[in-house]
Amino acid sequence: MAHGKRAGARTKRRLRPALLGLALGVTLAVVAWGYLVYAAIDFGTSARAGDSTAWWFLALAALGAVACLFLGLVLVTRISRAVGLTRGPDPRTPATPAEPAGPTAAPGPGGAPPTPGGRRAAR
Repeated sequence: MAHGKRAGARTKRRLRPALLGLALGVTLAVVAWGYLVYAAIDFGTSARAGDSTAWWFLALAALGAVACLFLGLVLVTRISRAVGLTRGPDPRTPATPAEPAGPTAAPGPGGAPPTPGGRRAAR
């Protein structure tokens, strides 16, 4: 940007340890997911060959893989919020009792739908 009088001071990019920790967590979760998927495939092969205890290990490895993938996706979401790519939901405002509560009122979140036909049918 030019050195105009409206140009703001540039902020320096700095290392943020929280983001580094989240990135490390995502990496570990994805590596664990890959290992558990590989183990589940191996246990499935053993189970089909006749090893009955391998079915239990297959189920545990599959559940662990699902948990690791979910954890990785949650951590990616937290990284995207920390970087500023996404933002959280807007806070809800409580409904005030002064709002009209009749068939002419617009339906609120969780409110009753308006009367079919509009204001004229409500008379």
